[in-house]
Amino acid sequence: MPCVTHDDAPLLADLMPWSVAPLRPGRAWPSAPDAASLRARWDALLKAEGPDRERLFEPTRARTLRSAVAQLPGQSTGTERLARAEGRCAEPVRVLAAAFDEQWLIPDHRLLDAARPELWRVADARQVFTVETGDADGPLLATPHLPVLRTGRVRPLYRRPGGTEPNLSPGLLDHLSARLGARPSAPDVLAWILATVRPDLTVPLTEDPGLWAAGVDVGRRTLWLMLRDGERPKLPGGRRPYVRAPLPSRPAGLHYDRDEETLHLDEGRISPVPPAAWDYEVAGTRVLESWLAVRTAPAEPGTLTAIRPAAWPQTWTSELLELITVLALLAEVRPLRAGLEMRSPVTAAELRQAGVLPAPEASRRPASVLDHHEEGPEGQFALL
Repeated sequence: MPCVTHDDAPLLADLMPWSVAPLRPGRAWPSAPDAASLRARWDALLKAEGPDRERLFEPTRARTLRSAVAQLPGQSTGTERLARAEGRCAEPVRVLAAAFDEQWLIPDHRLLDAARPELWRVADARQVFTVETGDADGPLLATPHLPVLRTGRVRPLYRRPGGTEPNLSPGLLDHLSARLGARPSAPDVLAWILATVRPDLTVPLTEDPGLWAAGVDVGRRTLWLMLRDGERPKLPGGRRPYVRAPLPSRPAGLHYDRDEETLHLDEGRISPVPPAAWDYEVAGTRVLESWLAVRTAPAEPGTLTAIRPAAWPQTWTSELLELITVLALLAEVRPLRAGLEMRSPVTAAELRQAGVLPAPEASRRPASVLDHHEEGPEGQFALL
């Protein structure tokens, strides 16, 4: 973690005041590593009737087949009760299901115990969501996708669609501009946060332009690797992972050979896989092991989750190779973060004196972004 020499650093919760609890699906089957399985699961649910449909749905106190809920913002799904639902599956959307594990989700409010509509309203191509992980080495993740992790609070970078109204304490950008001699952008501040945030979710700030630029550069690389936006990340030639022996159609055994830097999936082999990529953990969970377990662990027969690809898809192999690359490169960034020695602090006391803190209560609540009708239960339109 970054070395710090002062204690009066502001809290992340004060710098990015609007946060939302994580989505709570309530059942596993509406998400999957491939979209085709979700469509097949939906079809199986609707083909079942009576008690069979109830059992497959896996009801909770928050959601049953008779729950009446509104349409998710920006999604076109039915709003009739699932007990008599018909029609096609809603087009699956990409989500972050676990640390560095991008999967697909059926964006249907009727399937999700707590869908957090306020997050769906601001989700677009410009948005970046930060997610608290509770990890000492990486307290935050950043993702362009709606996060459905079972973690801490979710903080969008923007309070409105289109990359407008940054989710930053009002006056923070002006104050940093005066101290640094140049105005940072909202993505610059997010990059700085990713580079310097501590395990206790405080964020040391600085008025030193050189240190600020160095921290933003480290954070930008972190952000690029997490978002994978634009040019795809690559390791140097000779260090890029390749499939050395074809992966089986249904791999079950997993073994990592540290000396040979080889990942074995039964008789399939991928190498080189740097130890830093294999050892990369978030909140005590090895990322690669978790990613592979989701795709190889057996599912309970007779459940919707058991509907999955009959053979290992080629797209998963491509995603696995990229994940190995990303984790190896992120491991290289960690020492750069640790090497940022804080000086010339901008303290929480200074921000309070300048009126930047405490953030106004309105900035801790969702912005009013309803500029269109949202369909309520049974096809009625929600009142604006």
